Amino acid sequence: MPMKKMTLLGGLTPARFLEQYWHKKPLLIRQAMPGFKPPMGRDALFRMAAREDVESRLVTHFNQQWKLETGPLDKLPPVKKKEWTLLVQGVNLHDDAADALLREFRFIPDARLDDLMVSYASDGGGVGPHFDSYDVFLLQAHGRRRWRIGPQRDLSLRDDVPLKILRHFEPEQEFVLEPGDMLYLPPHYAHDGIAEGECITCSIGFRAPAFQELGEAFLQFMADTIDLPGRYADSGLKPAARPAEIPQPMLAQIADQLAKVRFTEDDIAIFLGEYLSEPKATVFFNPPAHPLTQGAFTRNASRRGIALARKSQMLYRGKHVFINGESFVAGRVDKRHLAALADQRYLAGAVVADASEDLQEALFTWYQDGWLIIGNDSEK
Repeated sequence: MPMKKMTLLGGLTPARFLEQYWHKKPLLIRQAMPGFKPPMGRDALFRMAAREDVESRLVTHFNQQWKLETGPLDKLPPVKKKEWTLLVQGVNLHDDAADALLREFRFIPDARLDDLMVSYASDGGGVGPHFDSYDVFLLQAHGRRRWRIGPQRDLSLRDDVPLKILRHFEPEQEFVLEPGDMLYLPPHYAHDGIAEGECITCSIGFRAPAFQELGEAFLQFMADTIDLPGRYADSGLKPAARPAEIPQPMLAQIADQLAKVRFTEDDIAIFLGEYLSEPKATVFFNPPAHPLTQGAFTRNASRRGIALARKSQMLYRGKHVFINGESFVAGRVDKRHLAALADQRYLAGAVVADASEDLQEALFTWYQDGWLIIGNDSEK
């Protein structure tokens, strides 16, 4: 699905878009992707929603009553019945065309790029006026959807519905999007999309973890690296006048030991790389049904190259390389090859043939685990 970024961003370069719009204000882009077709049809999306390894939700607004049902969804309302919406997360993990579409937005770092959600709506379908805590691109894939948007200050939510619907929605602009049109919205920008007839919309979402969530995860990560030898002792203990009071010397000694806990930027880089590359709970890799031996793998990979599997997330920082929640330190030459694999999601056969024995062994292990495949992207 090749396309020019200039078209994708309505004549703006990625640098200009990030400077003027990212995190700042909405942007409507007419025909961001001329002639665009949805990455999958309605029936294929319905089948995906019934799978155990796919996150899906059904939102209905029948008789003015909002209802939410989470997947797997074996039975959906008739397509001719109005006012219902199917939301399927992470479609890029399961479909080549969806993965290719998501990768068109890699002018944003992979550390921030999250997933492609595809939503199907019958006539009048929507999920109510709401806001997202992250940036989003809303790409119309099939049919028409009317969007009302506004820089909402009152973000209070209704407490009588199972969805995060704004209590007081005050739209300021209104657009009808047709296939190929795209709307960018920064975080917390209120929006409400209503299908005008049957429609399919692709949402490109971004990761914006809460600092509290990151802090808790970092402390768990650091628990494995803390080294505080010795044990509390109080050889100069005095008789207790108030037995239930925690002694000040005890408090001071333990505070002194805990103050020795330090972390560096390197610690944060390793934590972040593992955290951001960790597969979601619903992600399962498919090892090759008939795996090659290491020798056969290396020969084939040296001829045809290798590509990361759709579900693999690979990042790097400095000497550290991260893949699917694991991290390791690579030497200078191997790091250059692995950075190329992470950036391009493909490594040419000649590079594989030239790789060190250690790197070839690592690539073989990832192949066995289903993290990468032999061949280029077109062969996935």
